[in-house]
Amino acid sequence: MNRIFVAVKMFLKDRFNLGNEQENNFETIKSIEKGVEFRGINIWTLVFAIFVASVGLNVNSTAVIIGAMLISPLMGPIMGLGLSVGIYDFELLKRSFKNLSIAVVISVLTSATYFLISPLNEAQSELLARTTPTIYDVLIALFGGLAGIVAGATKEKGNAIPGVAIATALMPPLCTAGFGLATGNIYYFLGAFYLFFINAVMISLSTFLMVRFLKFPFKQNVDKNQSNIVKRYIYLITIITVLPSIYSAYLIIEQTIFEKNAQLFISKEFNFDKTQVVNKNLVFEIRDTSRIELILTGLSLDSNVISQIEKKMADYSLLKTKLIVKQGVENLAQIDMSQIKSGIIEEIYQKNELALKNKDEKIKLLENEVVQLKSNFYPVKEISEEVNAINPRIKKFSVQKTYVYNISEQKTDTILLIYLSARLIPSENLILKRFLQKRLNFEKIKIINE
Repeated sequence: MNRIFVAVKMFLKDRFNLGNEQENNFETIKSIEKGVEFRGINIWTLVFAIFVASVGLNVNSTAVIIGAMLISPLMGPIMGLGLSVGIYDFELLKRSFKNLSIAVVISVLTSATYFLISPLNEAQSELLARTTPTIYDVLIALFGGLAGIVAGATKEKGNAIPGVAIATALMPPLCTAGFGLATGNIYYFLGAFYLFFINAVMISLSTFLMVRFLKFPFKQNVDKNQSNIVKRYIYLITIITVLPSIYSAYLIIEQTIFEKNAQLFISKEFNFDKTQVVNKNLVFEIRDTSRIELILTGLSLDSNVISQIEKKMADYSLLKTKLIVKQGVENLAQIDMSQIKSGIIEEIYQKNELALKNKDEKIKLLENEVVQLKSNFYPVKEISEEVNAINPRIKKFSVQKTYVYNISEQKTDTILLIYLSARLIPSENLILKRFLQKRLNFEKIKIINE
């Protein structure tokens, strides 16, 4: 047993060992320090990247947003924060924080400027996705940051850094914050800025953890008390960052469960032949009673029936939910007409799915028959003029596809019957027949002379 344990340990050590591929620690530190500074080219690159990302969010283009994230130089000062804490380089910490602050201010103002002059003011799905961060965003930023610093500490570097920039999405939250600033929507501004704060903190934390794991040399001698103080600050900032995102994720999960249960409850318990749900509104409340508001049309339900349905809400985990049912003509003004249309279309499709399939088959059959009928008709006028040009004695001409049944062989054959208003000699008939075979693209032709 001990041998197996040792063998497994050796195997894992060999597979997960970073020593062979690891860059010199001083070279890695120098590389990260170089990316901290925000001046000249970095500033201009950031401004252009922010414009690109803002346009992408404005027109809801994922590809454009990804392109902007690849251009962005924001990862530099964020990794600089984690590195500086990890090696106790407080001068680098100040520079990283200063440059990150400058980058954030420039990014938000640039984005706000774009959205102020843009004629498109509607919040698209790509933009809305950056306003409600959850614990999952924390995990993405943490593991993405770990991948980034591991790649940055290797000799070949690889393509992990651009991947981290895309996965953690540093640019879009700042652009969304700019949108919130431009439109005066404080909810968008705070939600997006919090998402950026999560990404920045977790990437810095992952950089710090990996720097200590790889045993980077300290910039200065630090006693145990100072080390403990730094660690307490790191724990405190991490907890402050993570807790709201956990609560946000909890709310989203609870709302999703509520809506799923409510939809199932409505579909199962309000399934009547002469009564239809024409409008539904699901209101989720975490601290108060949630509500299911329904407007019914058709035969009104008795209060006893509704009471019986309410008793079944517990079976759908809807104990803290109030059911509000409105019936009658006086409630028509409250109906969402778009929801009615979609509901009617869905019901028609579900009830007549088989009939629709049969109709599709009939339509295909009729289309085939039309094609076949079209193939039976030929441009008689044009062909008549061509035939007359070949033989001026022909004044009348007709062509018709017909079927001939051979009694002795008991099979049916298709031929073209050609009627001519002139009696032609065999050689003339032969010339005309060859012409018509080519012209009509049909081999079996029978010419009848008047």
